[in-house]
Amino acid sequence: MTSLVLHYSAISDVGRVRKDNQDSGYAGPWLLTVCDGVGGAARGDIASSTAVKALRELDDAPEGRGDLLDRVAAGLDAAHLAIGRLVDEEPALNGTSTTSTVALFDGCRVGIGHVGDSRAYLWRSGELSQLTTDHTFVQTLVDEGRISPEEAETHPHRHVILRALDGNHDLEPDLFVLEVVPGDRLLLCSDGASGSLRADRLADILATGTPDYAAVELVRASLEAGSTDNVTCVVADVVDEATLADDPSFAELEPLLVGAASELRRRGRGVAGGMGLFRGHRSGDTGELEPVDAEIPEGVPFAIATDPETQRYAPRPPRRFAWLSRLLVLAVVVGLLWVATAAAWAWSQRQYYVGEADGQVTIFRGLDAELPGVALSEPYETSDVDVDLLSDFDANEVVEGIDAGDLESARETVQRLAEQQRTEPTTGSSTGSTTGEG
Repeated sequence: MTSLVLHYSAISDVGRVRKDNQDSGYAGPWLLTVCDGVGGAARGDIASSTAVKALRELDDAPEGRGDLLDRVAAGLDAAHLAIGRLVDEEPALNGTSTTSTVALFDGCRVGIGHVGDSRAYLWRSGELSQLTTDHTFVQTLVDEGRISPEEAETHPHRHVILRALDGNHDLEPDLFVLEVVPGDRLLLCSDGASGSLRADRLADILATGTPDYAAVELVRASLEAGSTDNVTCVVADVVDEATLADDPSFAELEPLLVGAASELRRRGRGVAGGMGLFRGHRSGDTGELEPVDAEIPEGVPFAIATDPETQRYAPRPPRRFAWLSRLLVLAVVVGLLWVATAAAWAWSQRQYYVGEADGQVTIFRGLDAELPGVALSEPYETSDVDVDLLSDFDANEVVEGIDAGDLESARETVQRLAEQQRTEPTTGSSTGSTTGEG
């Protein structure tokens, strides 16, 4: 049997809207994976990077290491438990989780493990196939025939996921094996790409260039298509060793760590994992003036002292209109403070969170904080969801306040709570589905 190898590339971009990258990705000779952190304020970037750190242990030659899918399942379970331990050690991270799509290669097959709404695709002989099925609320509507796949692309709750790695709920990954042949191209991506590019556009890009080119082009096209999320793409070609014998780029190929996992790893080590910022040099004119060879004319008032210290402390004539200068400076400072305060207030009125008011789940506009004598938020929308009908876990989260960022995310949170509320008050606790997208 001809031995096959992977020629891979990976890239992650924070995008044009988000301030943090909550995606993490990894590409190595035996392992490809993309994890998309969920949780917003609960630090989805930590969840995704923790998962990738655990999954990287799978990137090793398969000889004598057991069944392919058993290894994938064990890797996902290890990532799941690692996130659970993280939350136990730091309760502030409660609610964090991550999607995970894994492709483990053994030289002729790929074992796929999948949780959440990141995706795996196969491009073969000019045809693109989606290998994974999203674990989302909207996908269940499609499966039940209640909406069409086209309607799912613009559904307001398309980001509500039902399965994730969180160290809390039962782990139920999809697991299957794919036989691969030379010429196959694999794509693993976060929904920042799959949610912005239609299948035909993905196929067009995957049909061209090297894995490096395809990965970069997929991210560029996603951003140009209006993606508001982080975008992470891992592309790998399945090739035989003979084909790569004359390819010098393959000999230089090293494992790639991208996204939040890469950022957290190199924090404090400078830009780009130890590579400094590019510093250009100026050639030609430096902007400096040539020295003036001239004598100082006689009769110049306030003779220049030859001793620098004498010159520093020499008496100066009094400044005219000093009071006016101080007044102008004060006016500028007051103006800047007013502008900053107005901007901060305007920004706060674009923030939303889900809380409790009069026993009902309510969307608040503003900041979930308090200052003496100053109201930083106010009720914006009151739902018909009764806090007493929620599980203890969900009820506590609502009372403490669930950060949503924008109004759409807040409404998605309320929708999720509405679907999980009980018909009558009971004691005890129940678990709900993981929601939200980082």
